[in-house]
Amino acid sequence: MCRNLSKCALIFLVLALSGLIFLLHNIHTVEHWNCHTISALYQLQSRIQSSLIPANLPAFHHNHTFCAHLGQKPSLEDELEERYLLDSIIWPEPPHRSTQTSLRQTSDPVHSLFTILPTKGGREWHVGDQLEALVQMHDFQGRPKHYGGDFLLARLHSPQLGAGVAGKVLDHRNGFYSALFPLLWVGSAQVEITLVHSSEAVAVLRRLREERPDRVFFKSLFRLGFLSETTVCNMCLPPDQQPLCNYTDPYTGEPWYCYKPKVLSCDTRINHAKGGYLKHLITNREALLFQSGVNIKVRIHASGPDRINVLPPRKDKTGVESSSIKPQPINLATSGYYYEDLWRPLSGIKVRQFNESSAVTQCLKNKVIYMYGDSTIRQWFEHLIAFVPDLKEFNLHSPKNVGPFMAVDSTHNILLKYRCHGPPIRFSTVMASELRYISNELDGLSGGPNTVVALSIWAHFSTFPVDVYIRRLRHIRRALVRLLDRAPGTTVVIRSANLQALDQEVSLYNSDWFSLQLDEVLRSMFKGLNVLLVDAWEMTLAHHSSHALHPPPAIIKNMIDMFLSYVCPEKKKS
Repeated sequence: MCRNLSKCALIFLVLALSGLIFLLHNIHTVEHWNCHTISALYQLQSRIQSSLIPANLPAFHHNHTFCAHLGQKPSLEDELEERYLLDSIIWPEPPHRSTQTSLRQTSDPVHSLFTILPTKGGREWHVGDQLEALVQMHDFQGRPKHYGGDFLLARLHSPQLGAGVAGKVLDHRNGFYSALFPLLWVGSAQVEITLVHSSEAVAVLRRLREERPDRVFFKSLFRLGFLSETTVCNMCLPPDQQPLCNYTDPYTGEPWYCYKPKVLSCDTRINHAKGGYLKHLITNREALLFQSGVNIKVRIHASGPDRINVLPPRKDKTGVESSSIKPQPINLATSGYYYEDLWRPLSGIKVRQFNESSAVTQCLKNKVIYMYGDSTIRQWFEHLIAFVPDLKEFNLHSPKNVGPFMAVDSTHNILLKYRCHGPPIRFSTVMASELRYISNELDGLSGGPNTVVALSIWAHFSTFPVDVYIRRLRHIRRALVRLLDRAPGTTVVIRSANLQALDQEVSLYNSDWFSLQLDEVLRSMFKGLNVLLVDAWEMTLAHHSSHALHPPPAIIKNMIDMFLSYVCPEKKKS
């Protein structure tokens, strides 16, 4: 025991300084740990924590890459949520690997057929009923398939009426599929079934997503004076090739790395850009599964009539038309439909038509609108500044199609801003100083009744394992909860994923199958939160226009009307 206080104080001071030096040395060491070391630590922590998790939990489908455990270690609650989400989007697998299956044994839309099933009362359908079409898949030899996993899209439409609604496809996992449609208008209705990918092609996409997240790669320019270097970057990089620069976000823990330049330091990073796409990722046999006009987005024909005539709603016992028939369960899963080329949601809100720029100006008066995300939300920004002459774009000298962008209407006190989300972002060159994560931006907002937030984040995550997307959405969700807690009057609108044109190359990086899986995760993660959804998936599926990554103006106009109807709902008459 130390009896001399001055000596004790000196000893404690020396020990404290020694501890501080040791800590600083280790912090410096930690900062230079490479990807492999961090991954190993997370793997060890995962093993320890997994031993504490009850054995009856659903199986956890880890991705199989070298970056499986990067980012902050999730809490037990986060890990359980991730397990649930990954299990909720499990897709049926074919019995044989694609490398063992010839094209002749895979799904052929030409040999496959669908049949409209009669109702209990025969072949008579009324508004409020549900239509069912049964699809049977055959291979290229004309033989019925006996397992599921094909990716099908279903639409019921009427070109004459400008009407259309998305159908729900149920996989019976025996080669048969049911396409279910709510009947929502009187008159002609035609069934359209499309094979997007065979089950064998989906198996290839699943493997690429889990094993090759590097198939889209990025790059950064490093510069100091007259010296410059460019290196490859990604969310994770093989740790055993060369030293890494660690650009992990200090607030969210979102990982991002670049290979360290040979001469320059990591601090000299100037920008971020899409590097390109890796080629030769699939075998010649697998390439046959991705042929435009053969087995990518090809229509399946009906074995009989492909259309019906829908009659007015059935009359009840008193002879009065029951126009308020409770919809079948499938109807509840349908967000809306087109009629006369106008989108009509089935619940929640009545869409107003903002056909005059003055109506838009009046809606947005005294408001600040923040748009964060990818180019599909940038379309909204571009539509608004083109449609509303009073919204003048302020020249921030930002790169075209990249941003950030800002438009102002000083007369009506309107501020409109767009900023792309943080990496991975496949835009052309973005200054490193302009890379911002949505969750961090949301934390910087005051919010309130005159603040509107619009988000769209999906297209740039299709090449990564789904758990990467889950982690990003979790950070955004937490930031939204904080925003809505401090400013409950803030309006938050989320735009879902949409369908797009596909060929072989696009399929391997941006297939609708990737988008569908991400979209289901997004809906689950924001369910129950006070946010509003613009269902771009159904709005592009139900419309007569060809699918495109950036939907045509007619669809964008309907989306904007939906968005503005959320911001300025129709006042109820007293």
